Amino acid sequence: MTQDRRLLVIDAVGLTPRLLRHAPRLRALAEQGRQATLETVLPAVTCTVQSTFLTGTTPADHGAVANGWYFRDLGEVYLWRQHNRLVQGEKVWETARRHRPGFRTANVCWWYAMGATTDWTITPRPVYHADGRKSPDCYARPVALHDELTAELGPFPLFHYWGPTASLRSTEWIVAATRRLLPRADLTLCYVPHLDYDLQRFGPGSEQALKAVGDLDAALAPLLDDAEAAGVTVLVLSEYGITPADRPVHVNRALREAGLLEVYTQEGMEYLDPWASRAFAVADHQCAHVYVDDPADLPEVTEVVAGLAGVDLVLDRAAQADHGLDHDRSGELVLFADPGAWFTYYYWLDDDRAPDFARGVDIHRKPGYDPAELFLDPADPMVKARAAANLLRKKVGLRYAMNVVPLDPNCVRGTHGRPHTDPEDGPLLLCDGPLPDRDRFAATEVRDLILDLVGVPAPTRSSPL
Repeated sequence: MTQDRRLLVIDAVGLTPRLLRHAPRLRALAEQGRQATLETVLPAVTCTVQSTFLTGTTPADHGAVANGWYFRDLGEVYLWRQHNRLVQGEKVWETARRHRPGFRTANVCWWYAMGATTDWTITPRPVYHADGRKSPDCYARPVALHDELTAELGPFPLFHYWGPTASLRSTEWIVAATRRLLPRADLTLCYVPHLDYDLQRFGPGSEQALKAVGDLDAALAPLLDDAEAAGVTVLVLSEYGITPADRPVHVNRALREAGLLEVYTQEGMEYLDPWASRAFAVADHQCAHVYVDDPADLPEVTEVVAGLAGVDLVLDRAAQADHGLDHDRSGELVLFADPGAWFTYYYWLDDDRAPDFARGVDIHRKPGYDPAELFLDPADPMVKARAAANLLRKKVGLRYAMNVVPLDPNCVRGTHGRPHTDPEDGPLLLCDGPLPDRDRFAATEVRDLILDLVGVPAPTRSSPL
C-alpha cells in the first residue's frame, strides 16, 4: 500500500528560470530536488492555468477559457467570478478523497475557491456596504477560520492585493495564513501574487522586478522552513512568465470604428452593449475572446481583427480545437497578441465619454482586464492628494470614488498570455520530492503529479472529466 504523504503546492505567479537566479531560498529548493520547464496552456492567465493544474484538463474541458468571458445567457461580461462550479470536472482533492477517505485540503487564495469542496478555504472578498463603500476582507470557511485569522493577522489587506497600492503585504498575509493551516492539511494550496505587480509596472528585467523576486523569496522562507521541519513535500509552480510590454492594441475600438460594436449612454458616459453589438472583445492580457452574434459577420470581423497591428494569431473554432480552447464560453474568434503587444478593453473613442469605473479599480464591472489599475495616473499632478483625500473620506465613513487610474495604457511594461518563445522566460516547476526523471512537464500533468506526491496510486486515478 502506498504511504500517505503531505504536500504544499505554492503557485508563485510570474516566477521564471531567469528570475529564479535572484531567489536564493527557492533556488536551494530546486538544487535539493528538481527543476523543470512547465508547458502552460493558452491563454496563460491565472484562472485558466490554475483550473488546468487542478483538473488535469484543458480549457476546452474545464471551461475557464480566461479570467472572464461573456455569459451569453445573461448578456453580460464578467471577470473574476469566484464560484468553483464555474470550473467543470473533478478537482484533484476530490480525486484524492475518493481513494483516501478523510483526505484534507486547504486552499489559500487559489482562484474559484468559493463553493469548493476543500476543507479550509480562504479567498479575497471585500465587504460591499449598502452605501457603496468597499472594505477589505476575505471569505473563509469554516466560518470560525475567518475570525481566527483576522484576530491573529488583521483583516485581509485587499488594497495591497491589487491596485495602485498592491504590495508585498498581501503575500505576507497569505503566507502567514498558510503557515497556520499547513499542519492541519494533507494538501495545502498557496497562491502568492507578488510578482504580478512590479513586473507589470516596470517590466520583468527592471530593478524593481528583481527586488520583488528577492522580497517574495524572503517572504516564502518561513513557510518553506515549516514544510521542511514537518516533512511536507513542496511543489512550486508558476502559471506564466511576464514578458516586456510596449504596445497596447485597442481591439474594441477597431470593432467600434468598423460599426460592429455598440454602446449605450447614461449621464454622458458610454457603456458596452453586448446585446446590441454584432461583435466585441473580452480582452485579457495577450488574449482576447471576440464574440460574434451572427455567423454571417465572421468574415468581416475576422478581416478587421486580423488587420490590426499587434495581432499574431486569429483562431476560429477549428483552430481553437487545436489549442484546447474550443468551449462554448470561448469567443467565435480568439486572438493572441504579438510579443510585446497586449489587448486593452477600451471601447470608447473619447476619454471624456469613458465610464467612471474606468478611472478606478473595478475588476468586476470592467468588461476586460485592466493592468493600468496598478498605477496612479502619472499625468495627474494632484493624483496623490486626491487619493489621500478619498482615503480620509473612507476613514470617516463617507462615500468616495477612488478615480486615480490612468486611461493612457502606455505606462504598462509587462504582460503575459501568449505562448512563450524562450523557456527562460516561461513558467517553471520546482519540487523537493520524487518526480519522474524529466526536464519538462505539461500543465495538464500537474494534477497527476500532485496525486503522486500525496501517495494516491496511479492505477486508481480518474480520467479527466
